[in-house]
Amino acid sequence: MPTPRDRRARVATWAAFFVQGLCFATLLTHVIDLQHKFELSDGDLTLVLLLVPVIAGVGSGAAGLLTSRYGSAAILRVSQVGVCAVVVLSGWNDRLAGLYALSALFGLLVGAVDAAMNMQAVAVERRYGMSVLTGFHAVWSVGSMLGAGINSAFSALGVELGWAFTVPAAIGAVVSVVMLPRLYGRDEENVPERATGTARAARVPWRPIIPLCLAMAFLYVGDAAVSNYGTVYMEKALHAGGWLVPFGYLVYQATMLLARVPGDLAVRRYGPAPVVRAGAIIAAAGTVGIVVAPGVPVAVVAFGLVGIGLSIIAPQSFSAAGRLSAGAETAIARVNMFNYVGFLVGAAVVGTVNDVVSARAAFIPAAILVGLVVFLAGGFRPAPEPTARGAAPA
Repeated sequence: MPTPRDRRARVATWAAFFVQGLCFATLLTHVIDLQHKFELSDGDLTLVLLLVPVIAGVGSGAAGLLTSRYGSAAILRVSQVGVCAVVVLSGWNDRLAGLYALSALFGLLVGAVDAAMNMQAVAVERRYGMSVLTGFHAVWSVGSMLGAGINSAFSALGVELGWAFTVPAAIGAVVSVVMLPRLYGRDEENVPERATGTARAARVPWRPIIPLCLAMAFLYVGDAAVSNYGTVYMEKALHAGGWLVPFGYLVYQATMLLARVPGDLAVRRYGPAPVVRAGAIIAAAGTVGIVVAPGVPVAVVAFGLVGIGLSIIAPQSFSAAGRLSAGAETAIARVNMFNYVGFLVGAAVVGTVNDVVSARAAFIPAAILVGLVVFLAGGFRPAPEPTARGAAPA
């Protein structure tokens, strides 16, 4: 039974997910603006986008190591305020070298935030004793929608780029400073591996989490296609302009939110494996819809289907990793690193196809890899409960 302390930690973790979604969407929906500002070719833009997931993997790995000593809350409080600061600086930066430096720093801090906030979410789920993790990712979608919505509104109003970055990031910084002190402390997370230290963490087996890692990677190939090249696709393939450019991404996040709200209920009723499998099918169909869309309305619907389909895969990957009897923190950090592997592959492959063929064809590899998650869904099935010797399994 959750206590008032557990409920406070849950609300604080919601806040962390909200701020992360807000800052991430603020930066990514301005990708096309940054390309125009610095006169980047499509190839140069791809290099900038590749830099973020490469460094983010380092940040995620570092968070996994530091958490054993300091706890995930300490890592999260420092790194999330840092993310907000980097977003503000990105809006006012006028130098190409600054763009690369800020992109690298953004990646490092985002990686640490992603790993630490999912550790907190798994700790909350463990205390509640039921599936609640998808709800945290729903709050991430709320923040992401707000970031995309602010971009659309500021674009329509002609607000200066620096202020378009600063306003949402400042909101995020205030929320972080006020709410994150309520997270679980180091001794409250109750992760079994901490009792034996990092030496035990190093022996966490890879085999149980390989399907989760691959599903996370393939999911984020699809997400990278939408996040990095959704605005490019809307402008170059469909010749959309103004507020319509980021609208596809806004719908993607909106449908992801709508699907995540009842997501925990679906997992409790049907189990994680069938829900993940159904999501992969829907997401693959939506990505194909983006490839063949004849105009903006169909493309927007297709972006929405991708959001619905991908909504459940990431939270259930973290939830499954957190169910390990030992080494949960290390497993979560490893699964989170494949977030960036997928984002890296997505940015590289989708970017290359965008450069060589077209913005429309760039979504074909994403459709194929997202579809492969169907065959990995069995890895999300919870391990059977241990039974007494001689007793029949339930």
